[in-house]
Amino acid sequence: MTGRQAPRGALERGFLMVLLVSATLAFAWLVGPFAGAILWGVIAAILFAPLNAALLRHAPGRPNLAAAITLMAVIAVAVVPAMLLGAALLSQAAATYASLQSGEIDFARGFASAEQHLPQAVRGWLADLGLGDFTHVRERIAHTFASSLQPLAGRALDIGQWALAFFLSLGVMLYLTFFLLRDSARILDRIESCLPLPRDQRSVLIARFVAVVRATIKGSLVVAVLQGLTGGIAFWMLGIGGALLWGVAMGVFSLFPAIGTAFIWVPVTAWLLLTGDLWRGGALFLVGFFIVSSVDNVVRPILVGRDARMPDYMVLIATLGGFELMGFNGFVVGPVIAALFIAVWDIFRDVRPAA
Repeated sequence: MTGRQAPRGALERGFLMVLLVSATLAFAWLVGPFAGAILWGVIAAILFAPLNAALLRHAPGRPNLAAAITLMAVIAVAVVPAMLLGAALLSQAAATYASLQSGEIDFARGFASAEQHLPQAVRGWLADLGLGDFTHVRERIAHTFASSLQPLAGRALDIGQWALAFFLSLGVMLYLTFFLLRDSARILDRIESCLPLPRDQRSVLIARFVAVVRATIKGSLVVAVLQGLTGGIAFWMLGIGGALLWGVAMGVFSLFPAIGTAFIWVPVTAWLLLTGDLWRGGALFLVGFFIVSSVDNVVRPILVGRDARMPDYMVLIATLGGFELMGFNGFVVGPVIAALFIAVWDIFRDVRPAA
Protein backbone atom coordinates (compact mmCIF):
# COMPACT_ATOMS: atom_id res chain seq x y z
CA MET A 1 0.00 0.00 0.00
CA THR A 2 2.82 2.36 0.86
CA GLY A 3 4.61 1.56 -2.41
CA ARG A 4 1.53 2.54 -4.40
CA GLN A 5 0.97 5.75 -2.46
CA ALA A 6 4.53 7.03 -2.98
CA PRO A 7 4.35 7.15 -6.81
CA ARG A 8 0.87 8.60 -6.56
CA GLY A 9 2.12 11.33 -4.21
CA ALA A 10 5.03 12.13 -6.52
CA LEU A 11 2.66 12.27 -9.48
CA GLU A 12 0.33 14.63 -7.63
CA ARG A 13 3.21 16.93 -6.65
CA GLY A 14 4.54 16.91 -10.21
CA PHE A 15 1.11 17.73 -11.62
CA LEU A 16 0.69 20.50 -9.06
CA MET A 17 4.04 22.03 -10.08
CA VAL A 18 3.12 21.90 -13.77
CA LEU A 19 -0.24 23.45 -12.97
CA LEU A 20 1.42 26.13 -10.83
CA VAL A 21 3.95 27.08 -13.53
CA SER A 22 1.29 27.06 -16.26
CA ALA A 23 -1.10 29.24 -14.26
CA THR A 24 1.72 31.66 -13.39
CA LEU A 25 2.83 31.98 -17.01
CA ALA A 26 -0.76 32.43 -18.16
CA PHE A 27 -1.34 35.16 -15.59
CA ALA A 28 1.92 36.89 -16.58
CA TRP A 29 0.79 36.82 -20.22
CA LEU A 30 -2.61 38.20 -19.19
CA VAL A 31 -1.25 41.19 -17.29
CA GLY A 32 1.62 41.75 -19.75
CA PRO A 33 0.03 44.84 -21.36
CA PHE A 34 0.09 46.53 -17.94
CA ALA A 35 3.56 45.36 -16.93
CA GLY A 36 4.85 48.94 -16.78
CA ALA A 37 1.92 50.10 -14.65
CA ILE A 38 2.37 47.14 -12.28
CA LEU A 39 6.09 47.80 -12.04
CA TRP A 40 5.68 51.45 -11.11
CA GLY A 41 2.84 50.60 -8.73
CA VAL A 42 5.14 48.20 -6.85
CA ILE A 43 7.94 50.80 -6.86
CA ALA A 44 5.62 53.49 -5.50
CA ALA A 45 4.38 51.15 -2.77
CA ILE A 46 7.94 50.26 -1.73
CA LEU A 47 9.16 53.87 -1.72
CA PHE A 48 6.15 55.26 0.18
CA ALA A 49 5.74 52.34 2.59
CA PRO A 50 7.50 54.26 5.44
CA LEU A 51 4.98 57.10 5.10
CA ASN A 52 2.09 54.65 5.13
CA ALA A 53 3.51 52.95 8.23
CA ALA A 54 3.86 56.31 10.00
CA LEU A 55 0.25 57.17 9.21
CA LEU A 56 -0.89 53.80 10.55
CA ARG A 57 0.89 54.51 13.82
CA HIS A 58 -1.10 57.73 14.17
CA ALA A 59 -4.35 56.14 13.00
CA PRO A 60 -4.24 52.48 14.08
CA GLY A 61 -6.97 50.27 12.70
CA ARG A 62 -7.63 52.55 9.73
CA PRO A 63 -5.57 51.10 6.87
CA ASN A 64 -7.88 52.48 4.18
CA LEU A 65 -7.39 56.04 5.40
CA ALA A 66 -3.62 55.65 5.67
CA ALA A 67 -3.38 54.14 2.20
CA ALA A 68 -5.58 56.87 0.71
CA ILE A 69 -3.49 59.68 2.25
CA THR A 70 -0.29 57.99 1.08
CA LEU A 71 -1.74 57.64 -2.40
CA MET A 72 -2.49 61.36 -2.44
CA ALA A 73 1.14 61.96 -1.52
CA VAL A 74 2.25 59.74 -4.42
CA ILE A 75 0.10 61.77 -6.80
CA ALA A 76 1.32 65.11 -5.45
CA VAL A 77 5.02 64.20 -5.30
CA ALA A 78 5.44 62.01 -8.38
CA VAL A 79 2.47 61.93 -10.76
CA VAL A 80 1.59 65.63 -11.04
CA PRO A 81 5.21 66.82 -11.49
CA ALA A 82 5.82 64.08 -14.09
CA MET A 83 2.74 65.14 -16.07
CA LEU A 84 3.72 68.80 -15.93
CA LEU A 85 7.24 67.93 -17.03
CA GLY A 86 5.92 65.85 -19.93
CA ALA A 87 3.68 68.70 -21.10
CA ALA A 88 6.58 71.16 -20.90
CA LEU A 89 8.82 68.76 -22.83
CA LEU A 90 6.27 68.41 -25.63
CA SER A 91 5.90 72.18 -25.80
CA GLN A 92 9.66 72.76 -25.95
CA ALA A 93 10.16 70.00 -28.52
CA ALA A 94 7.49 71.60 -30.72
CA ALA A 95 9.17 75.00 -30.32
CA THR A 96 12.55 73.51 -31.23
CA TYR A 97 11.11 71.91 -34.35
CA ALA A 98 9.50 75.21 -35.34
CA SER A 99 12.85 76.97 -34.89
CA LEU A 100 14.52 74.42 -37.15
CA GLN A 101 11.83 74.84 -39.78
CA SER A 102 12.05 78.63 -39.72
CA GLY A 103 15.85 78.65 -39.87
CA GLU A 104 16.26 80.29 -36.46
CA ILE A 105 18.42 77.31 -35.47
CA ASP A 106 21.03 77.05 -38.23
CA PHE A 107 23.47 74.18 -37.92
CA ALA A 108 25.29 75.19 -41.08
CA ARG A 109 26.18 78.57 -39.61
CA GLY A 110 27.31 76.94 -36.39
CA PHE A 111 29.57 74.50 -38.20
CA ALA A 112 31.02 77.30 -40.31
CA SER A 113 31.82 79.25 -37.14
CA ALA A 114 33.37 76.19 -35.52
CA GLU A 115 35.49 75.57 -38.61
CA GLN A 116 36.84 79.12 -38.49
CA HIS A 117 37.89 78.79 -34.83
CA LEU A 118 39.77 75.53 -35.28
CA PRO A 119 43.56 75.86 -35.09
CA GLN A 120 45.45 75.43 -38.33
CA ALA A 121 47.15 72.30 -37.03
CA VAL A 122 43.77 70.68 -36.30
CA ARG A 123 42.51 71.62 -39.77
CA GLY A 124 45.57 69.99 -41.34
CA TRP A 125 45.08 66.84 -39.25
CA LEU A 126 41.41 66.63 -40.27
CA ALA A 127 42.36 67.18 -43.91
CA ASP A 128 44.77 64.26 -43.71
CA LEU A 129 41.88 62.13 -42.44
CA GLY A 130 39.68 63.22 -45.34
CA LEU A 131 37.50 65.47 -43.15
CA GLY A 132 38.77 68.80 -44.36
CA ASP A 133 35.55 69.70 -46.17
CA PHE A 134 32.93 70.48 -43.49
CA THR A 135 30.21 71.41 -45.95
CA HIS A 136 28.95 67.89 -46.58
CA VAL A 137 29.30 66.90 -42.92
CA ARG A 138 27.34 69.83 -41.52
CA GLU A 139 24.60 69.55 -44.14
CA ARG A 140 24.14 65.87 -43.38
CA ILE A 141 24.03 66.40 -39.60
CA ALA A 142 21.59 69.29 -39.94
CA HIS A 143 19.35 67.22 -42.22
CA THR A 144 19.48 64.23 -39.90
CA PHE A 145 18.60 66.28 -36.83
CA ALA A 146 15.72 68.05 -38.57
CA SER A 147 14.29 64.87 -40.08
CA SER A 148 14.46 63.06 -36.73
CA LEU A 149 11.90 65.49 -35.32
CA GLN A 150 9.45 65.04 -38.19
CA PRO A 151 8.09 61.69 -36.93
CA LEU A 152 7.47 63.34 -33.55
CA ALA A 153 5.40 66.02 -35.24
CA GLY A 154 3.49 63.37 -37.20
CA ARG A 155 2.66 61.42 -34.05
CA ALA A 156 0.96 64.49 -32.62
CA LEU A 157 -2.12 63.41 -34.62
CA ASP A 158 -2.33 60.26 -32.47
CA ILE A 159 -2.09 62.15 -29.20
CA GLY A 160 -5.65 61.22 -28.24
CA GLN A 161 -5.03 57.49 -28.49
CA TRP A 162 -1.72 57.81 -26.66
CA ALA A 163 -3.32 59.87 -23.88
CA LEU A 164 -6.07 57.27 -23.42
CA ALA A 165 -3.53 54.46 -23.03
CA PHE A 166 -1.44 56.59 -20.68
CA PHE A 167 -4.31 57.46 -18.34
CA LEU A 168 -5.53 53.84 -18.38
CA SER A 169 -2.08 52.64 -17.28
CA LEU A 170 -1.88 55.45 -14.73
CA GLY A 171 -5.24 54.41 -13.29
CA VAL A 172 -4.09 50.79 -13.00
CA MET A 173 -0.88 51.90 -11.31
CA LEU A 174 -2.63 54.08 -8.72
CA TYR A 175 -5.33 51.47 -8.08
CA LEU A 176 -2.70 48.80 -7.51
CA THR A 177 -0.59 51.11 -5.35
CA PHE A 178 -3.52 51.70 -2.99
CA PHE A 179 -4.04 47.99 -2.32
CA LEU A 180 -0.33 47.26 -2.09
CA LEU A 181 -0.06 49.95 0.58
CA ARG A 182 -3.15 48.81 2.44
CA ASP A 183 -2.42 45.07 2.35
CA SER A 184 1.39 45.17 2.30
CA ALA A 185 1.85 43.13 5.49
CA ARG A 186 -0.58 40.45 4.33
CA ILE A 187 0.99 40.27 0.86
CA LEU A 188 4.52 39.99 2.25
CA ASP A 189 3.44 37.25 4.67
CA ARG A 190 1.85 35.30 1.82
CA ILE A 191 4.92 35.68 -0.40
CA GLU A 192 7.19 34.67 2.46
CA SER A 193 5.09 31.61 3.30
CA CYS A 194 5.27 30.41 -0.33
CA LEU A 195 9.08 30.43 -0.44
CA PRO A 196 10.49 26.90 0.04
CA LEU A 197 13.10 28.06 2.55
CA PRO A 198 13.48 27.96 6.34
CA ARG A 199 11.67 30.74 8.16
CA ASP A 200 14.81 32.67 9.13
CA GLN A 201 16.14 32.59 5.55
CA ARG A 202 12.76 33.70 4.19
CA SER A 203 12.67 36.69 6.52
CA VAL A 204 16.23 37.68 5.72
CA LEU A 205 15.62 37.36 1.96
CA ILE A 206 12.47 39.51 2.00
CA ALA A 207 14.00 42.15 4.27
CA ARG A 208 17.27 42.31 2.32
CA PHE A 209 15.50 42.46 -1.03
CA VAL A 210 13.13 45.26 0.02
CA ALA A 211 15.98 47.27 1.57
CA VAL A 212 18.29 46.91 -1.44
CA VAL A 213 15.54 47.62 -3.96
CA ARG A 214 14.35 50.68 -2.05
CA ALA A 215 17.88 52.04 -1.69
CA THR A 216 18.75 51.36 -5.33
CA ILE A 217 15.60 52.91 -6.77
CA LYS A 218 15.64 55.84 -4.39
CA GLY A 219 19.29 56.53 -5.08
CA SER A 220 18.95 56.28 -8.86
CA LEU A 221 15.78 58.35 -9.15
CA VAL A 222 16.81 61.08 -6.71
CA VAL A 223 20.26 61.42 -8.27
CA ALA A 224 18.69 61.56 -11.75
CA VAL A 225 16.30 64.32 -10.65
CA LEU A 226 19.03 66.33 -8.91
CA GLN A 227 21.52 66.05 -11.77
CA GLY A 228 18.90 66.81 -14.39
CA LEU A 229 17.64 69.79 -12.38
CA THR A 230 21.13 71.13 -11.74
CA GLY A 231 22.17 70.73 -15.36
CA GLY A 232 18.94 72.23 -16.68
CA ILE A 233 19.27 75.26 -14.42
CA ALA A 234 22.89 75.71 -15.56
CA PHE A 235 21.83 75.63 -19.20
CA TRP A 236 19.01 78.07 -18.51
CA MET A 237 21.23 80.53 -16.61
CA LEU A 238 23.80 80.43 -19.41
CA GLY A 239 21.10 81.16 -21.97
CA ILE A 240 21.50 77.88 -23.87
CA GLY A 241 18.38 76.97 -25.82
CA GLY A 242 16.31 73.91 -24.90
CA ALA A 243 17.38 73.92 -21.25
CA LEU A 244 14.50 71.66 -20.24
CA LEU A 245 15.31 69.10 -22.93
CA TRP A 246 18.99 69.13 -21.96
CA GLY A 247 18.11 68.77 -18.27
CA VAL A 248 15.86 65.76 -18.87
CA ALA A 249 18.53 64.20 -21.10
CA MET A 250 21.12 64.61 -18.33
CA GLY A 251 18.70 63.09 -15.83
CA VAL A 252 18.27 60.03 -18.06
CA PHE A 253 21.97 59.61 -18.79
CA SER A 254 22.78 59.94 -15.09
CA LEU A 255 21.38 56.42 -14.74
CA PHE A 256 24.49 55.20 -16.59
CA PRO A 257 27.33 55.53 -14.05
CA ALA A 258 30.18 55.16 -16.53
CA ILE A 259 28.72 57.68 -19.00
CA GLY A 260 26.61 59.95 -16.85
CA THR A 261 25.68 63.53 -17.55
CA ALA A 262 29.03 64.15 -19.26
CA PHE A 263 27.51 62.57 -22.36
CA ILE A 264 25.43 65.76 -22.65
CA TRP A 265 27.39 68.66 -21.20
CA VAL A 266 30.81 67.70 -22.65
CA PRO A 267 29.69 67.89 -26.33
CA VAL A 268 27.76 71.11 -25.66
CA THR A 269 30.82 72.60 -23.96
CA ALA A 270 33.01 71.58 -26.90
CA TRP A 271 30.49 73.11 -29.33
CA LEU A 272 30.45 76.41 -27.44
CA LEU A 273 34.25 76.56 -27.33
CA LEU A 274 34.61 75.68 -31.02
CA THR A 275 32.11 78.35 -32.05
CA GLY A 276 34.07 80.98 -30.12
CA ASP A 277 31.71 81.26 -27.13
CA LEU A 278 34.55 80.88 -24.65
CA TRP A 279 32.82 82.38 -21.62
CA ARG A 280 29.75 80.15 -21.71
CA GLY A 281 31.79 77.12 -22.73
CA GLY A 282 34.18 77.58 -19.81
CA ALA A 283 31.34 78.23 -17.36
CA LEU A 284 29.45 75.13 -18.50
CA PHE A 285 32.58 73.02 -18.14
CA LEU A 286 33.15 74.21 -14.58
CA VAL A 287 29.52 73.65 -13.59
CA GLY A 288 29.39 70.25 -15.25
CA PHE A 289 32.68 69.01 -13.84
CA PHE A 290 32.50 70.38 -10.28
CA ILE A 291 28.76 70.50 -9.56
CA VAL A 292 26.66 68.28 -11.83
CA SER A 293 29.05 65.34 -11.88
CA SER A 294 29.76 65.54 -8.14
CA VAL A 295 26.08 65.15 -7.20
CA ASP A 296 26.30 61.40 -7.80
CA ASN A 297 29.39 61.02 -5.60
CA VAL A 298 27.87 63.02 -2.75
CA VAL A 299 24.16 62.12 -2.77
CA ARG A 300 24.12 58.46 -3.82
CA PRO A 301 26.21 57.13 -0.88
CA ILE A 302 23.92 58.99 1.55
CA LEU A 303 20.74 57.55 0.03
CA VAL A 304 21.96 54.06 -0.82
CA GLY A 305 24.54 53.38 1.87
CA ARG A 306 27.59 51.17 1.72
CA ASP A 307 25.83 47.86 2.31
CA ALA A 308 23.20 48.31 -0.41
CA ARG A 309 25.30 50.07 -3.02
CA MET A 310 26.24 48.03 -6.07
CA PRO A 311 29.50 48.40 -7.98
CA ASP A 312 29.29 50.91 -10.81
CA TYR A 313 30.16 48.31 -13.43
CA MET A 314 27.25 46.11 -12.32
CA VAL A 315 24.85 49.08 -12.35
CA LEU A 316 25.99 49.97 -15.86
CA ILE A 317 25.65 46.45 -17.25
CA ALA A 318 22.29 45.89 -15.53
CA THR A 319 20.94 49.24 -16.74
CA LEU A 320 22.04 48.68 -20.33
CA GLY A 321 20.68 45.13 -20.32
CA GLY A 322 17.37 46.23 -18.83
CA PHE A 323 17.04 49.04 -21.36
CA GLU A 324 17.80 46.68 -24.24
CA LEU A 325 15.17 44.17 -23.09
CA MET A 326 12.40 46.37 -21.68
CA GLY A 327 12.93 49.91 -22.91
CA PHE A 328 12.45 52.74 -20.42
CA ASN A 329 11.20 50.40 -17.67
CA GLY A 330 14.51 48.59 -17.93
CA PHE A 331 16.24 51.57 -16.32
CA VAL A 332 14.63 50.40 -13.08
CA VAL A 333 14.12 46.67 -13.67
CA GLY A 334 17.77 46.07 -14.58
CA PRO A 335 19.28 47.42 -11.33
CA VAL A 336 16.48 45.76 -9.32
CA ILE A 337 17.31 42.34 -10.78
CA ALA A 338 20.98 42.98 -10.08
CA ALA A 339 20.09 43.97 -6.51
CA LEU A 340 18.13 40.74 -6.08
CA PHE A 341 21.09 38.78 -7.50
CA ILE A 342 23.46 40.33 -4.95
CA ALA A 343 21.01 39.86 -2.07
CA VAL A 344 20.47 36.16 -2.82
CA TRP A 345 24.19 35.45 -3.10
CA ASP A 346 24.91 37.38 0.10
CA ILE A 347 22.36 35.25 1.94
CA PHE A 348 23.82 32.08 0.42
CA ARG A 349 27.30 33.15 1.53
CA ASP A 350 26.12 33.82 5.08
CA VAL A 351 24.05 30.66 5.37
CA ARG A 352 26.48 28.12 3.83
CA PRO A 353 29.00 28.08 6.72
CA ALA A 354 26.18 27.45 9.19
CA ALA A 355 24.82 24.65 7.01
